[in-house]
Amino acid sequence: MKYSSEAVERAIHELCKLPGIGRKSAQRHVFYLLKSPDEEVNNLANALMELKTKVRYCSICFNITEHDPCPICKSERRNKSIICVVEEANDIIAFENTGEYKGLYHVLGGVLSPLDGVGPDDLRIKELLARLGENIDEVILATNPNTEGEATAIYLAKLIKPLNIKLSRIARGIPVGADLEYADELTLARALEGRMDF
Repeated sequence: MKYSSEAVERAIHELCKLPGIGRKSAQRHVFYLLKSPDEEVNNLANALMELKTKVRYCSICFNITEHDPCPICKSERRNKSIICVVEEANDIIAFENTGEYKGLYHVLGGVLSPLDGVGPDDLRIKELLARLGENIDEVILATNPNTEGEATAIYLAKLIKPLNIKLSRIARGIPVGADLEYADELTLARALEGRMDF
């Protein structure tokens, strides 16, 4: 259904671009915002603008941050001899919520997916290899347990094994086909505890 207001139609159209939001959900959100006080709508608009103006990628691990380097890379409390390789920055949040992992991270920015035109040069693999100096004792591959995540882990393993660095893969506490960001803290904690050599 098209609305007589171009502004309403434009808002619905833009919200439909977000993952998981179809036209009906977008309509509900738009009509909720129309009923909301101006201050709430302005706060939302400002928060969205700040995402684009304040948030950037850490120059070391490529986590999202407002300060470079990010608080994890800068922290003296982290074990700087272990790097956990994840697909996206939201995977870091999932691991941090477990309270179990105290090492560093590296965000690839995706996974290998030839069908989508994503190859090794499209990911932050060169940057990862550049970080694997003499102070790194272990690399944990924590890509999602799906076809693309497994292919990426295998590719990384071929590059890292010759460097004589301990290589491990998170254990299979996470169901195949699931995304890390949706796993509960206990499942992620068990997956970290039960990781095995790759």
